[in-house]
Amino acid sequence: MMGIGSTLRIAMSALGRNRVRSALTMLGVIIGVASVIAMVSLGQGAQAQVQAEIASMGSNILYVWPGSQRTGGFRGGAGTITTLTVEDIEAIVEECPAVKLASPTVGTSVPLVFGNQSWNTRAEGANQDFARIRNWPLVSGSFFTEADVRTGARVAVLGRTVANSLFAGLDPAGQSIRVRNLPFQVLGVLAPKGQNQWGRDQDDTIILPYTTVQRKLLAITHLHGAMVSAVSPAATFTAEQQITELLRQRHRITPDREDDFFVRNLTDMAEAAEQTQKTLATLLGSIAGVSLLVGGIGIMNIMLVSVTERTREIGLRIAVGARTSQVRLQFLLESVMLATVGGLVGILAGVGVSYLLAWQFNWPMLVSPTAVCVSVIFSGVVGMVFGYYPASKAASLDPIEALRYE
Repeated sequence: MMGIGSTLRIAMSALGRNRVRSALTMLGVIIGVASVIAMVSLGQGAQAQVQAEIASMGSNILYVWPGSQRTGGFRGGAGTITTLTVEDIEAIVEECPAVKLASPTVGTSVPLVFGNQSWNTRAEGANQDFARIRNWPLVSGSFFTEADVRTGARVAVLGRTVANSLFAGLDPAGQSIRVRNLPFQVLGVLAPKGQNQWGRDQDDTIILPYTTVQRKLLAITHLHGAMVSAVSPAATFTAEQQITELLRQRHRITPDREDDFFVRNLTDMAEAAEQTQKTLATLLGSIAGVSLLVGGIGIMNIMLVSVTERTREIGLRIAVGARTSQVRLQFLLESVMLATVGGLVGILAGVGVSYLLAWQFNWPMLVSPTAVCVSVIFSGVVGMVFGYYPASKAASLDPIEALRYE
């Protein structure tokens, strides 16, 4: 009586006699598994990149902007009214329990000069909590203080792009620059953030006290907007509701009138982007999975051909005492081995293709251990499912008829 070890050796010997055919049979599984690994890796890499970009904009952030203006039958764009005030932002911090920090914001484009170097960038006016709200540490120097904001001091914190453009090889902290011909002292430099999801370089900026921007650069008293940090990611939706109710009350907006402001929740944007990326990854994985099923059909086809070619061998084995279960197991093992080896080679090929695409086209890539494990298991299951019918057909052969087969 043959054991599982002997049956396995016979199965391996049978596959070894037709190496080229075995390799071509595995090719379908290799392509299927490689496609699944590559598509899922690229999909998850894109998803991780979107999450990182949104996270780089700050921690639990909401943005508040003035609304649009309606005059007669015409309506202007967002920000055409100037009803958002510093008092509104202070009230948001004091009266909204879900809000942790808030900063008024005003912005404008400015020319910068240091020595014989010049640079045009975006000046962002904020308060002393800007770095904490945006989760943006400094690599040198310090941030401006509440006293600097209160007095409208001419102090600045530079983004990495601006610092590199004006102070190549120098530490900007403590240096003096000119902003629209006004002298400003550089207090520090922010850590690099990179591009946001809209492709804008977040490091190409200069951060000033919002009061300084209002008084010395724009000569205005209203705000362009505000950044708000909720107490937790889960609290952003509660904070959004509280801010909306508070501002409607402060601006005396009746129930029949629309808001004169906008509240944008980045957590909502992150969830929408994540869902989109998950859907894309699932779609790509499903399409690649079809290749794996096609590979399984190829295995079944070749195993049926193998049963036909080896009919006399099967009849002889049964005639000398082999049980039908042993014959079935032999062909089932051959099928599973083809699928499993093809799956393992496909994993290596898929990971290699993922890294190649990521390197060649600068795409994000994240190899998923779950996708790897599922691919191995699924390829083995494919071998069992598509190999069962040929194995059963081989085991059901009549030994006398099989010995007569030419």
